[in-house]
Amino acid sequence: MKKYIGDKKFYKTVFAVALPIMLQNGITQFVNLLDNIMVGQVGTEQMSGVAIVNQLLFVFNLCVFGAVSGAGIFTAQYYGKGNEEGVRQTFRFKFLFCIFFALFGVAVLGLFNEQLIGLYLNEGSAEGDLALTLSYGKDYLWIMLIGLLPFAVAQTYGSTLRETEKTVLPMTAGFIAVGLNCIGNYILIFGNFGAPALGVRGAAISTVASRFLEVGILVVTVWAKRQRYPFIVKAYRHLFRIEKKLVSDIFRKGMILLVNEAFWAGGISALAQCYSQRGLAVVAGYNISSTVTNVFNISYMALGTSIGIIVGKYLGARDFERAVDEDRKLIAFSVLVGVLMGAVMAAFSSFFPNIYNTTEEAKEIARQFMLVTACMMPIYSFQNACYFTLRSGGKTFITFLYDSAFIWTFGFPVVLLLVRLTTLPILHIYLVVCAMDVIKSVFGYVLLKKRIWLNQLI
Repeated sequence: MKKYIGDKKFYKTVFAVALPIMLQNGITQFVNLLDNIMVGQVGTEQMSGVAIVNQLLFVFNLCVFGAVSGAGIFTAQYYGKGNEEGVRQTFRFKFLFCIFFALFGVAVLGLFNEQLIGLYLNEGSAEGDLALTLSYGKDYLWIMLIGLLPFAVAQTYGSTLRETEKTVLPMTAGFIAVGLNCIGNYILIFGNFGAPALGVRGAAISTVASRFLEVGILVVTVWAKRQRYPFIVKAYRHLFRIEKKLVSDIFRKGMILLVNEAFWAGGISALAQCYSQRGLAVVAGYNISSTVTNVFNISYMALGTSIGIIVGKYLGARDFERAVDEDRKLIAFSVLVGVLMGAVMAAFSSFFPNIYNTTEEAKEIARQFMLVTACMMPIYSFQNACYFTLRSGGKTFITFLYDSAFIWTFGFPVVLLLVRLTTLPILHIYLVVCAMDVIKSVFGYVLLKKRIWLNQLI
């Protein structure tokens, strides 16, 4: 049993890395929840329109995360080896790629906004006005497009800082940004303090403003204290100076993470689209459930990121025995946290839906989804830990098969058939998806036991 429990020094290291990430993600998700509740107070159509757009933006956000994570594998190992120039070159790669991808995202979402939103609008219940939901969704999306570029640049800085164990600055910038977002929403959604009541457009304006503030804090602070953050020194002076071998290695090993995140996010969105065929009440209920769930997910998600940072550092230093020991303890701790968070979420599963100004049908769907997700939290914690362990050793194709290929091969086809060919209640369909995640966890356990992730990439 002792091999699964760390000593005082172990937990001190884990919390030093994970706590700032946890706090940043926690305050972000909590404010997202408040935003969601505020928009939900305006009406079901407004909330559903925003929820659909955020589902589309979720795919973009995960693609950016995949891009910076792919290069970030090398950043963590360069840092563990003490190679500052290597860290600097991975930062350049992230920056250039994220700029390009943000512009690509603006083009795609701008040109095909109505068609993409329309995928989630289906007659399946008597609740809600589909045309009105589409209109609110488009209003929200056009403003949110302005925030894609600052979001991408902030991810470039934030990921590099975290991978070099400088987690406090991105946490601080995130705190300040979400504070502005929360205050802005209160003022602009409802028209408080003499401001116009802008509804969903007010929510979008507040979010975009907070993203510009966050990236501004990161860029200015890193440059002003560049002796503490040496990767930024001459990073822009020779912006295109990246070794061809490193670019090749990142694309070969790391960019499959971008593909994985894109396919995984697309798979989650595709599942949501399947659920939406049962009506707008399901869209609203699923939105409430997923927004609340994200608040409770922060602990094990932060621990997963910590696995990538801590284990990646030991792999970079070629200390494989230490990497295995730390990883085993981190996974055990992550699952324990998942159990605790699941219990708390289950206890509050009836509380959160009742805050929303929506239909009783949507509230009941949200409550049911939350109870099921709460029971699955330890499983999700383990899966997340498996993913980051495999990723830390550069087994990106394996993570692709484990993560996104699984959802497209098994999850989506099964749900699509159940929605189209049966009259099963949406709760039963959701339970089938969760049952498949249990099977996926067994595969993850086998991959960990084989230790195929023990690799030094640099």
